[in-house]
Amino acid sequence: SNALALLTRWPRPATGGDEAVDPVAGRWAKVLAAVAKDESEHLALVLRILGRRGGALKRAHANPYAADLRALVRKGKGADELVDRLLICARIEARSCERFERLAEHAEADGLARLSRGLLASERGHYRRFLDLAARVAPAADVDARWEALLEAEAEVLAAQAPGPRMHSGEP
Repeated sequence: SNALALLTRWPRPATGGDEAVDPVAGRWAKVLAAVAKDESEHLALVLRILGRRGGALKRAHANPYAADLRALVRKGKGADELVDRLLICARIEARSCERFERLAEHAEADGLARLSRGLLASERGHYRRFLDLAARVAPAADVDARWEALLEAEAEVLAAQAPGPRMHSGEP
C-alpha cells in the first residue's frame, strides 16, 4: 500500500524530470509498481498458506509504529516530504527484514523457514529500492542526514511502543 500511495501521489519523482528526457522518471513508476506487485503476491501466498492450515486473514488493526513514523514526515515540503516518505517506507521494510529473519531462525520445524527467508530477501530488495529512490530525489548527503535523523526519532518511537511481539499491526 505504501508503494501504491507513493505512485498515486507522485507518479513522477519530485525532481521535475520529464520521462522523455529523464530516464529516472520512466523507471520511477516501474519500480514502485514492482514493489506493489511483489507485496500483492506475498499476500496471495500467505492467504494460500493460511487457507491450507485452516486459518483466515483477520481485520488489520492500527499500527502505532507506522503511524508514529509517518507523523515525522515533513508534510507540504515538496521533495523533502517525498524523501521522508521513501525513507520511512525503507525503515518499515528493514524492520520487516528483522522479523522475517527471526521467523526463519525459529520456523524450521514448522516448514515456514523457507517462506520467511523468501520474504526476507524480497523485503530487503524493497528496502533498497526505497533508499535508491530517495537518493534520486535529493542529494545523497541530504538523504543520509535525514536517514540518521529518522533513525534517532525511530528509537524514541520504539521506546514508546507497548512491549511484545507482533508482525505488522495489532495487539502484541
